[in-house]
Amino acid sequence: MFLASSSLDLLLHRCATPRQAQQIHALILLTGHHNHSPFLSARLISLYSHLNLLPAAISLFLSAPSPSSSILCNSILRSLLCHSQPFQAICLYRRARSLNAIPDGFTFPLAIRACTSLTDSSLCVAVHAQAVTMGFGNHLHVANELVLLYGHRGQMDLARKVFDGMRVRTVVTWNILVSGYSQNREWDNARKVFDVMRRSGPTPNSVTWTSLLSAYAQCQCYNEVADVFDEMRECGCEATAEAVAVALSVCPYVGSNGGRDGLEKGKEIHGFVERSGFEGFSFVRNSLVCMYGKLGNSGDAEKLFSEMEMRDLVSWNALISSYAASGCCDEAYEVFCRLQEAGEPKPSVVSWSAVIGGFASCGAVEKSVELFRLMQRAGVKYNAVTLATVLSACAELSSFGSGREIHAHTIRNLMDGNILIQNGLLNLYTKSGGLNYGCLVFDRIKGKDLITWNSMINGHGLHGSCDKALSTFRSMVACGLEPDGITFVAVLSACSHAGRVTEGRKVFDLMVHQHGISPGLEHYSCMVDLLGRAGLIREASELVENMPMRPNACVWGALLSSCRIHGNAAMAEDTASRILGLEEETSGIRMLISNIYAATGRWEDSARVRVMTREKGIRKNPGQSWIEVNKTVLVFSAGGSLPPGAEGAYDVLEDLNMQMETENQVASDWFLLDWADEEA
Repeated sequence: MFLASSSLDLLLHRCATPRQAQQIHALILLTGHHNHSPFLSARLISLYSHLNLLPAAISLFLSAPSPSSSILCNSILRSLLCHSQPFQAICLYRRARSLNAIPDGFTFPLAIRACTSLTDSSLCVAVHAQAVTMGFGNHLHVANELVLLYGHRGQMDLARKVFDGMRVRTVVTWNILVSGYSQNREWDNARKVFDVMRRSGPTPNSVTWTSLLSAYAQCQCYNEVADVFDEMRECGCEATAEAVAVALSVCPYVGSNGGRDGLEKGKEIHGFVERSGFEGFSFVRNSLVCMYGKLGNSGDAEKLFSEMEMRDLVSWNALISSYAASGCCDEAYEVFCRLQEAGEPKPSVVSWSAVIGGFASCGAVEKSVELFRLMQRAGVKYNAVTLATVLSACAELSSFGSGREIHAHTIRNLMDGNILIQNGLLNLYTKSGGLNYGCLVFDRIKGKDLITWNSMINGHGLHGSCDKALSTFRSMVACGLEPDGITFVAVLSACSHAGRVTEGRKVFDLMVHQHGISPGLEHYSCMVDLLGRAGLIREASELVENMPMRPNACVWGALLSSCRIHGNAAMAEDTASRILGLEEETSGIRMLISNIYAATGRWEDSARVRVMTREKGIRKNPGQSWIEVNKTVLVFSAGGSLPPGAEGAYDVLEDLNMQMETENQVASDWFLLDWADEEA
């Protein structure tokens, strides 16, 4: 039987089933074309790959009479990469090289692309060296893949070196470099390359502009994203759906006037979407839902959602997340319940995480923990974001037992090395009385970030270990990490609780003059508290008077508490008059003022403040306590009762009462005043 290779090639082109592929493979073997036609073997490898018969493709390559053919090598590499098998691709590439295969301008890009997904940097260096040695260092496709490879690995210095050494660059080359800087959050370098491209390179296309938008968005330069999007349209470059989605994602954070500027920008882009026909893209509509929801415009978000003909899980998650992000946790939960009732699609880990995070951000941390347990019973696999959110909720509840249980989950699922979870565990233990556990977690974190150090400093401060808080702060600075405003709040708070005035003054001065951080209300509040606790009431008062911004209720409250502690009734009265004129005054501060009057025997003034409080409709939020029994957090108020089925809590409370009596814990007069207020 004789069949020309062109006839067999035509049959391969028309082949549609695995059986047909095997039959044509048999014909190739019978006619002997496999011995002298690598082209047909390469086509057959591609066909097997297309039909998801990857083992057959690999077997054909390994058994080919001429495995050193670059055509065969390229075919199997392309097939393996299409099936996400980069390691096997590199193994077969190295086998072909060992059989003296001569790579060409298509082989090296494929081999380099395989290296992109591997962690072994030595393989990248080896393939790069082979490409240069064989004269392909300046080959356009090879160099493009190298720039892409190093950008993906975060080695932008090497990517730039390859780029600078290229003799020929196309718009694709420039786009790869801009995208690399974008992925590595180097927005300034991305902009520099973009500007050079506009001056002396090819005209930026929509891909270039979108990469630049992403670079600014990832670095949280939200106003710049809006400006670049406008600039893109003014230059006549056609915006893509991806660019529109990026621009919409930053609208809630645009402008100096909070959400108002962002809403105006969002509506402007929404109009552009309708005029340009982007409404057909589901991810653009989902971005619109998110944008309106995060800006608190829930009506428009719900309207867009209800108008969707096809709602996928991303659409549901967008609406849930938008409500949760704007603090509307009840609305987020209502949408979540509608998703559950719909049956299809089923809530995903993103759906659960959004509603859990929504309740946590609204302060309903008990509900967050409850939903996490329901999520577990539903068999939904949690992720790092879910666990970090629940750990934060447990920390707010000081739920040590539940937190340790989640810690065990992270270990069993090999997630305890995730920095998000490690920081969550550290925060939990330091806020739940488990400082020793927190220190163990801290010591095991290899890549400590700013949040890690801040949590540890704050933890030592909460436990009265000012010396350790200060030494941790010094270690952080010695590591080359730049502290932020939160760091200094934690250090100043530690100094305040320990009465370390000298150290506190030094830290405040260090923050301003060495680290260039302008003190905020929180820092001034800490300093006022520090000076006031030490009895330096006059100095604390002068600090408040000389603040560059208007003091708020927290700052005045710190001064008032100091007056109470040291019995300075005159200054307390002056401070009280300042507080009563503030819009953000709270019932707690009014009760404190009333108690100060009562403690100095000014009962009429005390009663007057309480009457004014009632007349203004300001109600004192009842104090709450919580206790964890059998993995359930029970919340109760003074004089109230525990919920039904929580009888075990009484045994725990009785044990605590006996321990307090044993240690001779006696309430102070101020506590009695507060207790009397609760009863009233």
